[in-house]
Amino acid sequence: MSRSGLARARRVVVKIGTSLLTPPGDAVGSRRFGSFAKQIAAEIAGRREIVLVASGAVGLGTRRLGLAQRPRSIPGKQAAAAVGQIDLCRRFERAFAREGLLVGQMLLDHAGFADRERFLNARRTLAQLLADGVVPIINENDSVATEELRFGDNDQLAAQVVNTCGADLLILLTDIDGLHDRDPREPGAKRISEVAEVSAKLLAIAGGEGSAMSTGGMRSKLLAARAASRFGVPTVIADGRARGVLRRILEGQDVGTLVRAATDSLSSRKHWIAFTLKPRGELSLDAGAVRALRERRASLLPAGVTRVSGRFGIGDLVACVTPEGEEIARGLVSYDAREIARIKGQKTSQIAELLGYSNGDEVIHRDNLIVL
Repeated sequence: MSRSGLARARRVVVKIGTSLLTPPGDAVGSRRFGSFAKQIAAEIAGRREIVLVASGAVGLGTRRLGLAQRPRSIPGKQAAAAVGQIDLCRRFERAFAREGLLVGQMLLDHAGFADRERFLNARRTLAQLLADGVVPIINENDSVATEELRFGDNDQLAAQVVNTCGADLLILLTDIDGLHDRDPREPGAKRISEVAEVSAKLLAIAGGEGSAMSTGGMRSKLLAARAASRFGVPTVIADGRARGVLRRILEGQDVGTLVRAATDSLSSRKHWIAFTLKPRGELSLDAGAVRALRERRASLLPAGVTRVSGRFGIGDLVACVTPEGEEIARGLVSYDAREIARIKGQKTSQIAELLGYSNGDEVIHRDNLIVL
């Protein structure tokens, strides 16, 4: 989808970053809640559906608790989230009420997305809220999520919501006007208007962490954009402080950075496998297997596996890496870790002899394999 095509987006996920909702000075933050509510209300009046992913619970809670900086410990973060979530929703409720709109809160976690039944239930709930004219406000359930089962930041959550609600566009609003060709603080740094593909080079340019009150930097936003792209959905990363930013994006103006949708988009099920489930292990592949996956989208056979890492069972998700350690694919395995360790490097005709049974010729069948 080109810039001009953004005007046709009917269902849009808008993620607002922590730095926008919890800037220095509470009065500034309060005004921004009202500004975003007004902009979203205008788009809804134009017959668009908006799903809002709002960061800031931990940041607001940090301030309400009188802390100088974001807590480092998991219990500290969860306590701040519990306090801040109430404040976050109250502010949005008041702001949208002034626009004549109701809001509905959904606290989601990775476990809920990883369980297919719960994932589909979240989809139905979102659809009903939108049908009722309610603005869904989504955040991660930070107060109870365990570290190993967290999204990590709301950029990744927003990408999951795109798949969940079947959105046409993802907008990530932050405190910078998009991706730049170098550190934007450096003289001569230029904004990159459009990106066809989120490559390893772009991720390196993007750098690391976010602000003191947030967890997501530009790299995180590009990873979220890559996930949305593989679902066939473009992403715009833009400065949420700019006047009328949502209107300008949805009019197709040259605002922020547009990450185009992939031409080889994934089905909902494959997107769920690749970007929702967490890998339980890793398979190292030889050069021949890497070529087969990249060029022919072939199944992964035992002969192409050189090393097995992690503990995983049949049907678990694993990452597939090149000899250099670059992750190139993810998939659901047909054998467990110990079995793959026994058959790696061998011909498919030897599987039954080595294991005493066969669950198929493939370590990962192409129907359960996603090349990244």
